[in-house]
Amino acid sequence: MGPITLHISGMTCASCVRRVEKALLASPGVASAEVNLAAETARIQLQHPQQLAEVSAAVERAGYPIATRERQLAIADMTCASCVRRVETALRAVPGVLEVQVNLASEQARVTLAEGTADGQLLQALERAGYAGQWLDQQTDADGERQADKLRRERRHLIWAALLSTPLALGMFPEMLGRPDLMVPPLVQLVLASIVQFGFGARFYRGAWHALRNRAGNMDLLVAMGTSAGWALSTWHVFSTPAGQMPVLYYEASAVIVSFILLGKYLESRAKGQTLEAIRALTALRPDTARRRGTEGDEMVPLEQIRVGDLLVVQPGERIPVDGEVREGGSHVDESMLTGESLPVSRQPGDPVSGGSMNQDGLLVIETTAVGHDTLLSQIVRLVESAQASKAPIQRLVDRVSSVFVPVVLIIALLTFAVGSLLVGSEQALLNAIAVLVIACPCALGLATPTAIMVGTGVAARYGILIRDAQALELAHKVDTVIFDKTGTLTLGKPAVQAFQALDGNDHDQALAWAVAIQTHAEHPLAGALRSYAGERGIQAEPARDFRVQAGRGASGWVDGHRAWLGNDLLMMEQGIDMAAWQAQAAEHEAQGRTLSWLALADGDQPRLVALMAFADTIKPEARETIRQLDQLGIDSWLMSGDSQAAAGAVGRELGIGRVEAQVLPEDKARHVQQLRDEGRVVAMIGDGINDAPALSAADVGMAMATGTDVAMHSAGITLMRGDPLLVPAALDISRHSWHKIRQNLFWAFVYNSLGIPLAAVGLLNPMLAGAMMAASSVSVVANALLLKRWKPEAR
Repeated sequence: MGPITLHISGMTCASCVRRVEKALLASPGVASAEVNLAAETARIQLQHPQQLAEVSAAVERAGYPIATRERQLAIADMTCASCVRRVETALRAVPGVLEVQVNLASEQARVTLAEGTADGQLLQALERAGYAGQWLDQQTDADGERQADKLRRERRHLIWAALLSTPLALGMFPEMLGRPDLMVPPLVQLVLASIVQFGFGARFYRGAWHALRNRAGNMDLLVAMGTSAGWALSTWHVFSTPAGQMPVLYYEASAVIVSFILLGKYLESRAKGQTLEAIRALTALRPDTARRRGTEGDEMVPLEQIRVGDLLVVQPGERIPVDGEVREGGSHVDESMLTGESLPVSRQPGDPVSGGSMNQDGLLVIETTAVGHDTLLSQIVRLVESAQASKAPIQRLVDRVSSVFVPVVLIIALLTFAVGSLLVGSEQALLNAIAVLVIACPCALGLATPTAIMVGTGVAARYGILIRDAQALELAHKVDTVIFDKTGTLTLGKPAVQAFQALDGNDHDQALAWAVAIQTHAEHPLAGALRSYAGERGIQAEPARDFRVQAGRGASGWVDGHRAWLGNDLLMMEQGIDMAAWQAQAAEHEAQGRTLSWLALADGDQPRLVALMAFADTIKPEARETIRQLDQLGIDSWLMSGDSQAAAGAVGRELGIGRVEAQVLPEDKARHVQQLRDEGRVVAMIGDGINDAPALSAADVGMAMATGTDVAMHSAGITLMRGDPLLVPAALDISRHSWHKIRQNLFWAFVYNSLGIPLAAVGLLNPMLAGAMMAASSVSVVANALLLKRWKPEAR
């Protein structure tokens, strides 16, 4: 193969070049390596393209990641797990391909490429392997219409194949009743069976030819061999039986098998279409046009013409076309399809809105902040597509089994014919061998895992749980320990007044009015919390005169003719105020992790304490129920926070969390996670901030709140689209349900083949029944996976 050019990041000097060259030459299969510092590239000669993934890992371990990109392919004509194996092999053989994951149920492939790899090479490799491919981001509405046409064509072929096979199948009954004169004439049977076999069954011959050309086996090869043997034997009898005698024919077996398999494929295609409902429902949220406000008024324009900064008008009952920020108006917006939140949310000027959400009851003017692939809706669609195209670890085992399955079946069929010829005669032995070939098709094995993953990730997305890949879905069912960050995850992340106590006989409302007067123009979060507390109680005050902020201490000003101070202990001590009489109450608040502020007023020259305020982060209303549901699932809950022991401990006690780790640095969070994993626990980390990113990456399953930072979401395998901690047990629950469906599907697929092959080999299954059972197995696997669509999170 020719040389491969890799784009490498992080090289800054000649020593970097030497380290990269050393890492490259130490990698298996690298014959030569030339590193260019200026271009930040490396040109290598590999013995085999599949060794590129190991090369990439070696260079990354040296500290210089290779630039890569991901693309998704839609692939036609795959029929079973053997096709998946062959497609993956063909794509991995393309120079520059690092990883390939092919999903039979979605008929898609996710390909990781080294930057600079020509996309056209992958399409050519697919074509040589016998499959048509198209890049997913280049599909249009016409492609969707072609899919609908394909389904209609399959239904039409099925109907005609069934009509032509019916006279052949009914021909068995006159013989059983002793009235052979009512049977269809042999030559008519030949014509009908040939149309079904080589017309409507041509797809099996095409698939078998591609498999043979690539020295592999698949379902099409088994079906083509089995049905062709039955047709050939019958045709031999038609022309070799002496005139005047009725030949022994098996046309009904081959024709009915083809019809049954066409029926199974049609039902399977319809069912697989339902597994993609989540994607279709999301993409349907995107309107085609938008009402843009210009100098000459409002005009409807195609969505493709909208640019960042444009002002758009959204009337009640219309979907918001792009991500933006409200500039005028107010309304309630239904975001349920994006976040899973069932109740509409209020949106006022300055609030963000997301494309695809429904404006309900007011006119909004929004300024566009993101369009096209940058919108939240597009990101969600890409995440769901990525998860549905990815491959669970258990599927790799199934693929390895399927790769040897077809050759083993061919050997069993040959043995069945050879041994059966000696025991029951060659014709019966051939029918038994045909039954073995037909019933052994590995379709159900190939569909067992991906269909459950597709439905599971789709239904999870409906409730605001975005699963990035199948590995996260598979691992989540094993989780036995959940670690929560505190701020923004179990708490709202903003302070609230927990207590306001007037001291030394002062009136509560008067003291509160003085405090608000000082904090009217303050920007500190505690000031905002105090203003909200006073507003809820109808307390208002004129702003303090001569307002001054005293950094790290508090603020001061003139209120009602008195000098006033509001701040922490240090500010009070600087004014010479004695707080000893109130230390017991202060200590009680501090033991609960609350932040204290004092209000002092000067009567003459001597300031005196007027009020004590206690602030704390507010626990989310759903947090307690979250811990209860996790307890019901048998999962241990931990709290890990950078806050003080008092603050973290207070939250832990209120929620019933047994293990609390406080004052934990970001790097220590990741270390704690790894320690738990070393103890044999399967750990899920829940967080929302940049400081949680290392722990999210270190955990078996990372879950990030979408209300947090992008860094956290990119580090997590699961993104929770609302800041609702109840989505955590819901995500673990859908994972468990999906895993149960995977196990059920694999169990029945293996049992079906394990029992069906020996029964067919000894003649207990005729070929027609084998064909019906083979078709039914694939449909039942997909139908069982579709039962996941009934899943709902536990009600609060």
